[in-house]
Amino acid sequence: MEKTVCTNKKARHLYDIEETIEAGMVLLGPEVKSLRLGRANLADSFARIKDGEVYLYNVHISPYPFSREAQVLDPTRTRKLLLKKQEIRRLLGKVQQKGYTLIPLRIYFRDGKAKVELALAKGKKVYDRRETIRRRDVERELRRRYKGRIK
Repeated sequence: MEKTVCTNKKARHLYDIEETIEAGMVLLGPEVKSLRLGRANLADSFARIKDGEVYLYNVHISPYPFSREAQVLDPTRTRKLLLKKQEIRRLLGKVQQKGYTLIPLRIYFRDGKAKVELALAKGKKVYDRRETIRRRDVERELRRRYKGRIK
């Protein structure tokens, strides 16, 4: 059973998603409790591969209010992700290609463990974003127009 904590709503608008991968997160106790309350934000977050390990940057996990460590922990600290070596090597090869990056799409709990869904993505240009919006509007209008005719 999965419980989604937060999603990155802008990611699918700003990036073309090539593939997704699930990774575990190295967290401290108060961070896990805060995530269970749904107090996280993925806006402007990204992942990087450094020294053969994957790290998550700019993920804001609000301090757990009932913890003694709440004042000490930095809400946007860098967090390590847990992936297999083969997955890291494969991602490293793709990220080194021009324009590719790792973007977190959502944080969720699976079987009591915090997971993050990473996407291998390529940034869209402004005209690509406009074209996507235009195409979606045309499809919506066609569905609306032919909704009553087809039975």
